[in-house]
Amino acid sequence: MDSKLQIISGTYRGRKLILPAGARPTQNLARGAVFNMLASQIGTEKLSVWDAFAGSGALGIEVLSRYPNSTAIFTDTADESLGAVRKNVATFGARATVVNMDAVAAIKKYGTESNIIFVDPPYENADLGVRFVKKLAESARPGTIVVQEIEKTVSYTPDETKWEVLRDKTYGRARFVILRRIGDK
Repeated sequence: MDSKLQIISGTYRGRKLILPAGARPTQNLARGAVFNMLASQIGTEKLSVWDAFAGSGALGIEVLSRYPNSTAIFTDTADESLGAVRKNVATFGARATVVNMDAVAAIKKYGTESNIIFVDPPYENADLGVRFVKKLAESARPGTIVVQEIEKTVSYTPDETKWEVLRDKTYGRARFVILRRIGDK
């Protein structure tokens, strides 16, 4: 699907992304705001990124564009999403792995090795993202950053014994909750 969605900064800046049919990608303006909020939290080190509900892969590819020494894992179960992410990754020549796997089932594998995780399931499955973050708390290392996108109408408070809320901001109908895993697991 032709789109106006593009990478907004870094090596791939201005390049358009292929979208799967029916996608609800994080829009350019909101994505830019999220990355501005993240900048002080993640520094410039090499990142290991997991885009757990990949969709088009826009969030993970944005990290790869901004932090070229980073690596990314993209998981999704929808064939169209996996195809779009594979095309986007191949077009950009990004260092990434695309896996057909349920994100919740993948937590034990990718939740322990990622230092930034994007959680953006379909809005109609808001409880899926909430369950994911709850289960992720069992595996994520202290310091792991989670960017959770949910519809602003969803009532949600993360477990503050496991997660420090760094930011909680709304853009349009999207609410972004940026969390850091605290203390010992």
